[in-house]
Amino acid sequence: MAGATTIAVLRERAEGETRVAATPETVKKFIALGAVVRIESGAGATASIGDDDYRAAGAEVVAEGAAATGADIVLGVQGPEAELLAGAKPGAWVAAGLDPFRRRDRVDAYAAAGLEALAMEFMPRITRAQSMDILSSQSNLAGYKAVLVAADHYGRAFPMMMTAAGTVSAAKCFVMGVGVAGLQAIATARRLGAQVSATDVRSATREQIQSLGAKPIFVESVAGIEGEGAGGYATEMSEEYQKAQAELVSSHIAKQDIVITTALIPGRPAPRLVSDAQIASMKPGSVIFDLAVAQGGNVEGSVADQVVVKHGVKIVGYSNTPAHLPADASALFSRNLYNFLSAFWDKGLGKPVLDEEIGTAIRLTQGGKVVHERLLG
Repeated sequence: MAGATTIAVLRERAEGETRVAATPETVKKFIALGAVVRIESGAGATASIGDDDYRAAGAEVVAEGAAATGADIVLGVQGPEAELLAGAKPGAWVAAGLDPFRRRDRVDAYAAAGLEALAMEFMPRITRAQSMDILSSQSNLAGYKAVLVAADHYGRAFPMMMTAAGTVSAAKCFVMGVGVAGLQAIATARRLGAQVSATDVRSATREQIQSLGAKPIFVESVAGIEGEGAGGYATEMSEEYQKAQAELVSSHIAKQDIVITTALIPGRPAPRLVSDAQIASMKPGSVIFDLAVAQGGNVEGSVADQVVVKHGVKIVGYSNTPAHLPADASALFSRNLYNFLSAFWDKGLGKPVLDEEIGTAIRLTQGGKVVHERLLG
């Protein structure tokens, strides 16, 4: 198909990454737009998608290392190393989760290679971009998985059970941070039958917590603090609020069986929510799942991909929680990418053309330079 835009999907190389950036569903949709889709052999294997599934959808399946050759657009879950993109066309787009603050070296390499790097995690939180938001789709699954993993490590049942041998009390689950992951954690713990409570620095989340049948735990004594940052993200709070929050959490956390922490601030280390002293106050056999462990952790002593036992409490956290649900995570991630490209697809040109608002928000490199304001200066 001469002149058609070529979209390449590489096999993910990062350790523990099981997801893939396109599925047969999105391959068909890209082809319907007029694109050629080229898939590196084995790209979908860890997400239960075989090469033949891609071929049946109309994709070209090519040998390892050949997918990027002649590509106009390269899609990834995590950003591929620049050397894997050596055959891409000048100015080719690289759209993926690029982790630009921790992998600035890779961003610089994209610029040097003349590639246009698009960080999907920088997608603005505006209504028309909701369907393109990889952070939301992947956090939703992460919140769900966190509760299941905590339940698996917990040596008791979640729901109250009344039996002839006596009653089993319901587990008490406390969710710290009520973004997308936290809300899904609340809903999942409720479905499993736990007594659920939750807290957040953003006062607007109180109604969301209540709507899911959980008990909101908020600092009442410090007025005028909303905790709402740009784009709906949480911001760091004053020392006064942090002190009051710590006191409230300390009294509450001692009574909990399960704690799920989800707090992240974009571009910053994860805020510390649970101290060693607070862990020591919990009952032996309790479980904490730290969803922020890969960004430094909300929980003192948490270690990515290890079960740490402190004071009889198990502390768990994965460096890549969505990768533990590869089929569904890939399906959602790939739809985010399709929704993004199709929203800007110019039928006359046969390729996507970004508008200024979203282009400025997500474009890291262009014309051989790093151009994003958050990476300059």
